[in-house]
Amino acid sequence: MGAGPAALCIASELGKKGLKVSGLTSDSPDKPWTNTYGIWAEELESLNMDSVLGSRWENTVSFFGDGVGKDGSEPISHEFDYGLFDQSVFQKDLLNKCSGITWNIETAEDIRYNDSITEVVCSSGKKFHARVVIDASGHRSPFIQRPMDGPVAQQAAYGVVGRFSSPPVDKDQFVLMDFRPDHLSKKELEEPPSFLYAMDFGQGVYFVEETSLACAPPVPWSKLKERLLLRLSHRGIAIEEIIHEEHCLFPMNLPLPFLNQPLLGFGGSASMVHPASGYMVGALLRRAPALADELSKAISIKPNLDSAKLAKRGWRVLWSRELVIRHRLYQFGLKRLMSFDEALLRSFFASFFKLPKKDWSGFLANTLDLPKLIFVMVRLYYISPLKIKLGMIGLLKKPRNI
Repeated sequence: MGAGPAALCIASELGKKGLKVSGLTSDSPDKPWTNTYGIWAEELESLNMDSVLGSRWENTVSFFGDGVGKDGSEPISHEFDYGLFDQSVFQKDLLNKCSGITWNIETAEDIRYNDSITEVVCSSGKKFHARVVIDASGHRSPFIQRPMDGPVAQQAAYGVVGRFSSPPVDKDQFVLMDFRPDHLSKKELEEPPSFLYAMDFGQGVYFVEETSLACAPPVPWSKLKERLLLRLSHRGIAIEEIIHEEHCLFPMNLPLPFLNQPLLGFGGSASMVHPASGYMVGALLRRAPALADELSKAISIKPNLDSAKLAKRGWRVLWSRELVIRHRLYQFGLKRLMSFDEALLRSFFASFFKLPKKDWSGFLANTLDLPKLIFVMVRLYYISPLKIKLGMIGLLKKPRNI
C-alpha cells in the first residue's frame, strides 16, 4: 500500500523474487514526488545507484559559531560529497523495476485478517486479498499499531528554490547546517532553535531551507518562514523569484510498531526514519532486499504459511534485535539533544563533526554495527566539553526542543 519511495523500493525487490505483487494507492504511482531527498553520495555509490543523483556537491560545510567576528563565522568543512536525488529520475528508475506490477487506484478503508490471507476493503467497496500486505503509505497510516509513548518530536522545514539579490551561499557550495544565531534577538534565542540547510544549484538558482531538527509540538511553517526571511535579511539578501516552495513535516522519534502484528510495515509506517538525522531513503534501499528475500523464502518453503506468520517473519528481519537496540540508542541521543539550549547545541555539533569522517557519516546513515555505534558514542562523549557531557547524561535542568 502506497506509491512513494518506500512502496516502490519494496515492491521492486519483491518483483525481482518472482512474487506476484499488486499495488494499492490513492494516487497514480506516476504522480511526481514533490519532496526533496538528500543523501551522502557514498551511500548511493555503495549501491551502484549514484546515477539517480540530480545534484552533487564536493564543497560541503556547516557553521556552528555565533556568527560574530571571523572566528564565529568560520565554516567546518566536511570533505564528503552530498547529493540530492533527481526525483523524476529516481521515481522512473524504481517504476521501471516495478514493471509487471498491477497498480490499483483505491483508498484502503479497512483491513481484515483471515486464516491464511489478508483482506483489504477499499472505500469504493472493492476488496483485495493477499498472502501478506505491506503498508508503505507513510507514518500517518491508521493501520499500523504502535505503543503510545507520549509526544512525538517532529522535524519541520520551510524552504524556497529561487533567485536572490545576492548569493545566499558560496558558489558550488552545500551547507548542511548553518546554526549561526547572530540575526536573532535575546528573546528569540530562547525559542526552539533552527538552522539553515542550503545549496547552490547553479545558473543563479539556490535552495534555502529553515529547519527545526526536532520539536514537540513542531515549529510552525509560518515561524520557520519568518526565521528564514530574517536570516536572509540580516545578511542583506532578498528573495527575487520563488521557483518552488517546500514544506516538510515528519516524526523523528516515532515509537517502533508492535512487531507481532499481522500487517507488515515498511518506510515511515515502520518507523524507519533515522531518529538522529531524519534520513530514510538510504535505509529503504539497503533494507528492502533482505525483507523481500525473507518473504520469498518463507512463501516458497512453507506455501501454507498464513498472513500473521509471514508478517512476523518480515518484522523480524526489518527490526532485528540489533537494529532495535541501535534505534533506541539514537532515540536516547535525540532526547538528550532536546534538553540543550541554542549555544549548547552548536557546541555539540561542533564536537560531533570532529569525529573521524567514517564515524560521523556512519552514525548519520545508520550503517555502523552495534559495537561500533557504542564506541562512536563513547568517543563523542570523551571529546566533548564538560557541559555537553553533563547534557549527555541528563544532568541539565531545563528541557528544551530542537
